[in-house]
Amino acid sequence: MTKFKEVGLTSKAWPFEEARKLLQRINNKTPEKGYVLFETGYGPSGLPHIGTFGEVARTTMVMYAFNQISDIPTKLVAFSDDLDGFRKVPTNVPNQEELKNYLGLPLTKVKDPFGLYNSFGEHNNAKLQEFLDKFGFKYEFYSATKCYTSGMMDKALMQVLKHYDEIINVVLPTLGNERKETYSPFLPISPKSGKVLQTKVVSHSYEDGTITYIDEDGREATTKVIGGACKLQWKVDWAMRWYALEVDYEMSGKDLIPSVELSSKICKILGKQPPLSFTYELFLDDKGEKISKSKGNGLSIEEWLRYGNQESLAYYMYQKPRTAKRLYFDVIPKSIDEWLSSVIKYDTLELQAKAENPILFVHQDNPPQNLEEISFSLLLNLVSVINSDDKALIWQFINKYKVLNEETVKLVDEFLDYTINYYNDFVKPTISYKILNAEEKVLLTSLAEKLAELKEDTEGKDVQSVVYSIGKESGMELRDWFKLLYESLLGQSEGPRMGNFFVLYGLKNSVELINKAIAK
Repeated sequence: MTKFKEVGLTSKAWPFEEARKLLQRINNKTPEKGYVLFETGYGPSGLPHIGTFGEVARTTMVMYAFNQISDIPTKLVAFSDDLDGFRKVPTNVPNQEELKNYLGLPLTKVKDPFGLYNSFGEHNNAKLQEFLDKFGFKYEFYSATKCYTSGMMDKALMQVLKHYDEIINVVLPTLGNERKETYSPFLPISPKSGKVLQTKVVSHSYEDGTITYIDEDGREATTKVIGGACKLQWKVDWAMRWYALEVDYEMSGKDLIPSVELSSKICKILGKQPPLSFTYELFLDDKGEKISKSKGNGLSIEEWLRYGNQESLAYYMYQKPRTAKRLYFDVIPKSIDEWLSSVIKYDTLELQAKAENPILFVHQDNPPQNLEEISFSLLLNLVSVINSDDKALIWQFINKYKVLNEETVKLVDEFLDYTINYYNDFVKPTISYKILNAEEKVLLTSLAEKLAELKEDTEGKDVQSVVYSIGKESGMELRDWFKLLYESLLGQSEGPRMGNFFVLYGLKNSVELINKAIAK
């Protein structure tokens, strides 16, 4: 029995809520296959993005919660639909003209534009696994190409053929008139061109295990449906996969709600209960558009890790999965600071509060220990003011600010790499200092004088009180006062607690910084 079993049964954290639904669905009994199967799917038609990772991370969080309230074994399968036909060339890969020659072929037959793997499908599969491994996810990777060609799916494919007409009757009402004319659950793979054919099937035979279709030359051709000779249309494929693997739980985006409903009906026709599903809201780019693998908009996995740690990414993925969120560069600093603050507070919480906390699921109740508070945004502004990539120089300022313990030193040193990258790529190109008017110069002159009166070892909260009092006495809205400081001293519209920043930068240096702003 885990220490979270009792509190997990009442926790309002969404992974525990999902785990309880799943436990109820299986009647608190181990399935005949011997475990509860969680699945996450991936279409390798483009490079994996953070939304792909998010689905795996969130599924793992539910699986962890399930393991806290139940002793029933679990397994996670990451399934790649890499036998799917290559329908369009992504805009974010090299050698695009050459790739047009591979349209229609299975993704595992498309040349890798990066020249690293035998196919584009294998390249994208490797990228996904590389990242999942880096995060320490425990999963089994399944390739649709291998599942089909090895015979692993033959029994399920024959079940689809057996119920061909029933499946057709469920699918056709969801299609347009033109698509209805040619729709078939089975897509034959041409033995001549190797392409996955979107073509009309004129007849099928369960006894022979075959379909007859119109080939690329306009003639009728007959093929077996097993052994990798055919690929299923993806909604039927999804249902067949649930049936074959006996999937118990799977997440998907809001845009797939109709597909989940249709695949669930097909799964029941095949003879199994569909998995418990969870619908999450979509990630949006900086323009509010849905993130797409083929467009390459939004953030890539590698891009987040250039500016932030993997734990902050998992923390971001935990938050409000049923709410649409922008997933762009500017969310990274805030996510890092919220993650660090939560880690520091975690060990002070009672067990029930821990069961409601994202850190339980991000770190599986084993977060970093003894970390001290030093925000990413504070370091970012320090790097901005110093305007240097020299970590040794930046450390000189930090060491004057506070003596950090060994664990925090390691973390801050890692953060400095992120902040330098973030500053050079996003902050530096947009810096624009506000030119002060006469009234504003008076206010900043007063601030400089007050700071000059303080001892160099004054604590940040006391410096913040001085900053706050001048703003309050000015008659300005405090929000506008701090914005004035950010824009005139840092060249940005947002910034850290100025008291802490002045201490980190040094009070004497801060007075000089203010005087320079006044003199501009």
